Amino acid sequence: MSTSTFGIAIAATGGYAPDHAALQNGIERLRQQGHLVHNYYDDDKKFQRFAGTDAGRLAQLNAAAADPDVQVVIALRGSYGMSRLLPSIDFQAMADSGKLFVGYSDFTAFQMALMKQTGRISFGGPMMCDDFIRETPVDYTMRQFWDCLRGPVHTVRGAVAEGGSDNPLVDVGGKLWGGNLAMMVSLLGTPYFAAEPNGILFLEDISEHPYRVERMVLQLLYAGALDGQRALVLGDFSGYKLSAFDNGYDFETMLAYLRERLPMPVLTGLPFGHIKERATLPYGGMAHLVSRERGFDLTISDYPTLGR
Repeated sequence: MSTSTFGIAIAATGGYAPDHAALQNGIERLRQQGHLVHNYYDDDKKFQRFAGTDAGRLAQLNAAAADPDVQVVIALRGSYGMSRLLPSIDFQAMADSGKLFVGYSDFTAFQMALMKQTGRISFGGPMMCDDFIRETPVDYTMRQFWDCLRGPVHTVRGAVAEGGSDNPLVDVGGKLWGGNLAMMVSLLGTPYFAAEPNGILFLEDISEHPYRVERMVLQLLYAGALDGQRALVLGDFSGYKLSAFDNGYDFETMLAYLRERLPMPVLTGLPFGHIKERATLPYGGMAHLVSRERGFDLTISDYPTLGR
């Protein structure tokens, strides 16, 4: 895979690296590819379930944003921790740095707050743990990352899973926004939540039972966050376990209910979430969504890229 080289900073805003040796190997691999890597995470300073104290993790983020040799800031991992930092982050300074911030899951809170307070676009994409530290990195995930950051137009193709119901046929445009469903719902009613008018919303989550997914989506609906949305595109929602008590209530049953209840088309098959093959999505880019019954193409433009 051919990639231009650039400066990368690693900042741990949430959990710590579970395998320090694997992290070092991942950093060395990036350096061997010609990238300049500044790692602001210190494994010796992890605190409780976090990659450091709140002040320590905030300092990592600030240092990464201020580093003149860095173009891309990649989150170490998700887990939990960004919510603690939000009131202390200077989002205007983050935006003014010109850095391309990348992450997903818990990092959704940063992306939403950055867009709400500054209008700056960031990227839902791979993190160091575990995307860049795998013994064999996933080709699709890496190719999506490099291709998206090079731009100027990025395309993601989705496909309905085997056994899943057909997607509605749509041809719509709008600003792309979204991320981890639980993190988004946690920000409702705060100064950090920003629904994009006439947008295309994407969602993912892990280990959330279908009824909890339904409940959170309905919370977004009742709060007015889904008003005017052109489409809802669902990524991966794996990791839950059904029981006999569900009595036939599974993800497809929940999906059918949402499609009847929500005022916009609901599509499945976005390769995004807590999965190995993950797309990179510019949060705030202009998107064009064209679907087929068993898949769709999502084309994003008008977002910052390396060198622009």
